[in-house]
This record gives sequence, C-alpha cells and structure tokens, in this order.
Amino acid sequence: METTFFKAPEPFNKETPRAVLSYALGASLYMPGTRETIAKDIISRKNRGLASTVFCLEDSIGDAEVPYAEENLTKQVKEINKAFNSEEIEDIDLPLIFIRVRNPEQILKLAEKMGDSAKLVTGFIFPKFTSESHEYFEAVKTLNTQFTGPFYGMPIIESTQAIYRESRLRELMETKRLLDSYHDLVLNVRIGATDFSGYYGIRRGPDVTIYDITVIRDCIADIINVFGRVESDYVVSGPVWEYFTNGGRVLKPQLRKTPFEHFHDVHGNNRTKIRSQLLNKYVDGLIREVILDKENGIIGKTIIHPSHIIPVQSLYIVGHEEYLDALSIIENSNGLQGVMKSHYTNKMNEIKPHYNWAQKILLRARNYGVFHEQHNFISLFTEDIYI
Repeated sequence: METTFFKAPEPFNKETPRAVLSYALGASLYMPGTRETIAKDIISRKNRGLASTVFCLEDSIGDAEVPYAEENLTKQVKEINKAFNSEEIEDIDLPLIFIRVRNPEQILKLAEKMGDSAKLVTGFIFPKFTSESHEYFEAVKTLNTQFTGPFYGMPIIESTQAIYRESRLRELMETKRLLDSYHDLVLNVRIGATDFSGYYGIRRGPDVTIYDITVIRDCIADIINVFGRVESDYVVSGPVWEYFTNGGRVLKPQLRKTPFEHFHDVHGNNRTKIRSQLLNKYVDGLIREVILDKENGIIGKTIIHPSHIIPVQSLYIVGHEEYLDALSIIENSNGLQGVMKSHYTNKMNEIKPHYNWAQKILLRARNYGVFHEQHNFISLFTEDIYI
C-alpha cells in the first residue's frame, strides 16, 4: 500500500460529517434482502474493499418474498451487531449499510424490529422518488429522534415524471425544493437508469455506456444541472452497471493496451494479463462508464457483483497530478494571483474557475487516497483478485 499511495485514504463511518461521507460510498454493492449469507459475508470480510452495501427490499425480490426478506434482514443486521459488539469485526472493516425500502412505513417498522442493532444502518434508499415523496424523509426524521443516529436518506430519481421531457424540469425543480427542506438528511441523489430505460423498452448492452443511450443521457444531464450545482451541495451517484460475465462482444474493447504495458503486479507479471481478465468480465465497459461519470461530476456507483468493487473504488482514487493541482489552487486562493502553471508544467491552473473542482478533489482524496506518481488504477488490479 505504501508503494501505491502518496496519501492513504482516511477511515470513515456513519459518524463522519455528511459533507465528507457523501463522497465515500464508492461502489455500493446491492444484495437481495432474501440472501441468508449477508452477515457471514460482512463478518468474514469476503468482499475486499467494500465501502458501502445496500440490502434491497424492492425490485430485487418478489412481492411475495417481502415478509421473509424483512425478517431475514432483521436477523442479519442483529448478527452483524453481535459480531461488532464482540469485536469479531472492527468499525474500520464495517461497510456503510443502507436498506432500500418499498415504502416509508418499512423504515420505522424495520428499525423497531432491529432495536439497538439499527444503529449499524447508515440510511435508507427511496425508490421511485418524486417531488411528493416527503413521507420518506419524515420517517427518517422520526428515526433520528427515536434511535441512535445519524440516519440518512438517498432518493432514487427514476419516475416517469423525471424522464418524460414535458414534465421533467418542473419535477426536478420541485424535487430539489423538497430535498432542500430536508437538506441535512440527504446523503446522495441517485439515478435509476434501469427504470428509466424500462419506460422505453430499451436496455443498454455491455459494449456501450449509459451515456450512449440518448434519452437517458439527456435526463442525466438535467439531473446534474439541477442537483450538481455547487450551491446545491448534493452528490449525484451513478446508475447501476449490470454485466459481469462474458457473453460475446460486438464492438472493440474500450481498454487500450498502452496503460497496462508498463505496469507489473505484485508477482512481477505483465499487466496485459489483467487487461485480458477485465475484458473477459465485461469490466472494460464499467471502467469507461465510471470515467464518464466522474467527468460529469458523478461520484458513486451502484454495483451488483463483487468483481466490480476494486475497479470502481480504484477509479475514485485521486491521481498524483490532480492532487497537486488541487492543493496548489486551494493554497493560492488568497487573491494575490489568478493563474499559475501546474506542478507538472503541462496545464494552466486558474484559481477562481477551478476552486470548486479542487475542493471536490481534496474530498475524494480523503476518502479514496492519492496515488504515487507513475501509479494509477491499474496498480490495484492484481491477478489474485480476479482469478
């Protein structure tokens, strides 16, 4: 780790200030609420690098499975809490835990069933969220007064009102007004691209990103426009990537060979082997989509398979060059100069226009760390992770 990181990531938990924690979720692994190995997997640290996880009571389970899933999640969280209290698992190894509920009533119902164990839950995810869904945040508000918090809410924007052009702008602006009234309870604003796609009977393939689906791209642009403004103080999280096995490729791979040719893993093997492994797992499309997410100001990614954790987390680690740029911009924001040459002498750093970008880079650096010079995300792709 010391050879890879110029600055190591700082530890965090649900008590971390919201402004920092909202950037820390990274690759959020969804697990169906019916899964009986949830506690075992977390206690055994099965999924290396997992920063946040979502126990799902909505679309990942059948309607008839809801009662069992509620009981199962209660049991699983209690088992995790028991292991935590007995120091079988430490705070630093515990991912942030969220529950995607079906309705506001489930929030208080689950917390009551979990009792003291509910303190392990960081928050709840609200599906099909609209500008009229204030009941969800009222439930979280009540929860914070009745149990040991803090507890947060994360709305998923995925309604027809948000994707249909004739109603979109009004819906997004009204949704923002609603969130502003519960500002300190909002940890992330999430995008439900799967539901959006379903309204049009389309589904992106493994060779393309969500930004290649024009109707979804346009909606994402408006979501970022409304919620991604600096004065809004909201972090927008990226939509789920659905593919994890190779089913045949149509287009050329997105990953170029050059970045891999000069890196060797811990065993000295050339990393072109790792590139081949990534291509075989359709992670190349995921990597491209996360890069596009970041370029559009989106941080955080819903994932459905453990093989996605390391690729996503590693892409959020700050590069040495951008870290030095960000530091320089912040340190020289005293009004004595307006522009300066970058440390790498390859670009101009203009203090006022780049100041907000620099602040976000330093927030990411706290949660994900900073690579040493000559290192990048490939440095974390070792064969023992992917074989």
